[in-house]
Amino acid sequence: MITLTAWGGFILLALLLAHGVGAWFAYLNHQRWSMPLPTALADFREASQQQLAQRYHAERYRLESLVGGLELAALLLFWLLGGFVWLERWSNSFGLGPLGTGLIFIGTLLATTALLGLPGTLYSTFSIENRYGFNRTTLATFLKDRLKGLLLTLLLGGPLLAALLLFFQWAGDWGWLYAWGMLTVVSLFIQYVAASWIMPLFNRFDPLPEGALKERLQRLAQRADFPLEGLYQMDGSRRSSKGNAFFSGFGKRRRIALFDTLIEKHSEAELEAVLAHEIGHYKLNHVFKRTAMGIVHSGLLLFLMGLAMQQPALFQAFGLNQPTVHGGLVFFTLLYSPVEMALGVVFNRISCRHEYEADHYAAQLTDGAQLGQALKRLHNDNLTHLNPHPGYVLLHYSHPPLIERLRALG
Repeated sequence: MITLTAWGGFILLALLLAHGVGAWFAYLNHQRWSMPLPTALADFREASQQQLAQRYHAERYRLESLVGGLELAALLLFWLLGGFVWLERWSNSFGLGPLGTGLIFIGTLLATTALLGLPGTLYSTFSIENRYGFNRTTLATFLKDRLKGLLLTLLLGGPLLAALLLFFQWAGDWGWLYAWGMLTVVSLFIQYVAASWIMPLFNRFDPLPEGALKERLQRLAQRADFPLEGLYQMDGSRRSSKGNAFFSGFGKRRRIALFDTLIEKHSEAELEAVLAHEIGHYKLNHVFKRTAMGIVHSGLLLFLMGLAMQQPALFQAFGLNQPTVHGGLVFFTLLYSPVEMALGVVFNRISCRHEYEADHYAAQLTDGAQLGQALKRLHNDNLTHLNPHPGYVLLHYSHPPLIERLRALG
């Protein structure tokens, strides 16, 4: 049993506060289903469809509340019953030195967290999403995805974690700077190759078939002076009936992908407007800005992590008398969680502003009414909450709610 220190009490309070804020706004968001729809959307969704959406989100709310509460309880029990002390001793028992011990320590925590989250993911995918007509994933596909994700974690995440531990062990106070440089280079490289090397491991990307739609979209790219290197159709229907589109990569590996479910449900004019929105992100330098923000964010995180590792009281809060790099990485992550929540609000606001700007760009380049129609169809098909709570939006929405996007489009 761990005796709570002053630092331990502060971290415990921070974790409870972060969870409590998230749970409170999730509850308020859930309660908003009983309110009438905004006037502009009153006739947008039939009563039966709204009731279906309400039941769907009620089930998701209950599951997410249960899983979130259990995960927090498991973490606190593990901590207060001396789990980190035991794990440190067990990791050291292999005699693999600081690097090997650190990899075992963090790897065990990550694997345990993944296993604890697996039942909730399975229930969400094969029960809730199944009953509401969204899931198209087979158990075989689900297991293959998890296996591929595990292999990628081992092949990419393992060496990255090892390098991170070595930098902090070798460079001391300047370890954060070396780690920041490494992570920046690696993240830029992954962005460059993700569309060509990583995403195809999970989905098939076929060039958009020849025909009227492709010709229309190519003419759009020419009007926008957008160097379209690749326009692809992604087999999103293998896993879900929900539609989407996204822009990825840069340079010669830049590509735009449309889900086959999106193509199936939308008119050519709506798809043109959706593509114009994605082009807008590129033309307005949103990709560069988000990448720059991510780099600055990781630098701040690593700098503060370096400072925290110099505080013996942080390790004593978790029952460890001897500071270690791997322990510092884990404990700082817990200490930093409320700050991360606050930064998430800032990043979400910036992301929402980018969405408004891309919508405006698309409305100028094509027909804003068609973009509005596409957004309405997407939200209706996906049973989206049409009247979310503002606090929940701040915490979780990287895209503005539908009513606000439609108002901005006029």
